[in-house]
Amino acid sequence: MEVLDPPAVRRWARLAADALGRARADIDALNVFPVADGDTGTNLYLTMLSAAEAVESLPDDVDVAIVWQTLSYGALVGARGNSGVIVSQALRGLAEVLKDGSDLRAGLARAAALARQSVARPVEGTVLSVLSAVARAVQGEENGLAEVARRAAEEARAALRRTPEQLDVLARSGVVDAGGAGLAIVLESLATVITGAQRERYDVPAPTSRVTPMTEVGAGYEVMYLLDADDQAVARLRAELDAMGDSLVMVGGEGLWNVHVHVDEAGPAIEAALRVGRPHRIRVTYLAERTHRADAGRGVVAVAAGDGIAALFEECGAVVVRREPGTRPALPAMLAAIRQAGREVAVLPNDERSGAVAAAAAEIAREDGVVVSVLPTKATVQGLAALAVHDPLRRFDDDVVAMTDAASHTRHGHLTVADRHGVTSAGLCSPGDVLGLIDGDVAVIGDTLDSVATLLIERMVAGGGELVTLVTGAQAPPALAAGVEEHLGRTRPDVDLVVYDGEQGGYPLLIGVE
Repeated sequence: MEVLDPPAVRRWARLAADALGRARADIDALNVFPVADGDTGTNLYLTMLSAAEAVESLPDDVDVAIVWQTLSYGALVGARGNSGVIVSQALRGLAEVLKDGSDLRAGLARAAALARQSVARPVEGTVLSVLSAVARAVQGEENGLAEVARRAAEEARAALRRTPEQLDVLARSGVVDAGGAGLAIVLESLATVITGAQRERYDVPAPTSRVTPMTEVGAGYEVMYLLDADDQAVARLRAELDAMGDSLVMVGGEGLWNVHVHVDEAGPAIEAALRVGRPHRIRVTYLAERTHRADAGRGVVAVAAGDGIAALFEECGAVVVRREPGTRPALPAMLAAIRQAGREVAVLPNDERSGAVAAAAAEIAREDGVVVSVLPTKATVQGLAALAVHDPLRRFDDDVVAMTDAASHTRHGHLTVADRHGVTSAGLCSPGDVLGLIDGDVAVIGDTLDSVATLLIERMVAGGGELVTLVTGAQAPPALAAGVEEHLGRTRPDVDLVVYDGEQGGYPLLIGVE
């Protein structure tokens, strides 16, 4: 690729958002600076998700300059947390240069400069250091766009590994910088799109020790807001907030700014904004501790990909979020469902990609005082198992533990039909072959749904199992479930069987073994 055209920018934004969503928890675990509040991965994911959704809302034939401007705007209004605001400013720097050409070297230099300017008191060993190192490393590159992108991704990883040498709190805690880890994923995603490489996942460096993060919580509140104000007024506000607190980051321009600061008192930081402009989307988070409210209802939110599955979850009392097969649910729909469910909410994403959206919605809902736990259910049958043991009369934490335990003891499998030639863990497959997957890996390849279903369940119950759950899809032959039931009755009469009509598309049969 020689030019980052509009389709490429869209692919990059979505790939980076999805990658950050998958790495969110790992990055959160690295978060010790400036405050060990464990949300950097979530904040970066929400920031990039806002940028991706902004560019995806544009028509296909839009000019490249508009795409870059929209990407920058989406990141600005959706930026969250210290690192999210800084990365949004880096995206603005890229947008300023790349909207008129494909000089990625110049774009990265501008991104590093703007990001550093946005921070009142820059600290080395942070995302700023990683971005500056990347900008320096690519300036000598005389090759094309692909080589510059590769070099940027490589240097981001190298600079990330050096962050503990630059910031003592990272070294004492045995971690690299969380914001830098997120930036590395963003740049690796960019290189993937430009080079056409295939990557399933971008690794996040694990902590090298179990030392408790040695960081002090100085300021009591994180205050963030968007601000409508002119540049001169913002300069006055910057000086006032800098004297008031720390971790000050202000980004934006042309009348719209995103402000982030840690302060002892939230009120004065908001009042200062009122004197210079119009603050909105105000968010205040207490940093010293997170309190939980358990004074209202308990609820469960479940993601469903078929009419029958949705009806089943609803019959069990869950608030259902619908998604089409192969897609993720919308963030606003997920957030609305959590708010509808109650003040203590367990979320069953029932799909890995839905899990990232659920985590993002949960983070937003927590700001409203909702206690939310996203359970690690990766399949519909795990969600059904978790909901079966849900007890609203238990303490919330105990209920979450019981539901998680039920889900984790449920092996999940499904049938699908191959649409192309491929190499799988069970061998070669051709279009039309029936594939049987266990826990996401192809275990059986056959000619018919009946034969593959039988072989798959035999393997799943071979290691032990008391209950088999079948969820038939919209394309399932009427006799498919009956054939499985007849086979189990002959070979494993000790196993109980439950059959539901899920009406899901894409997968003729979902299987759970508890």
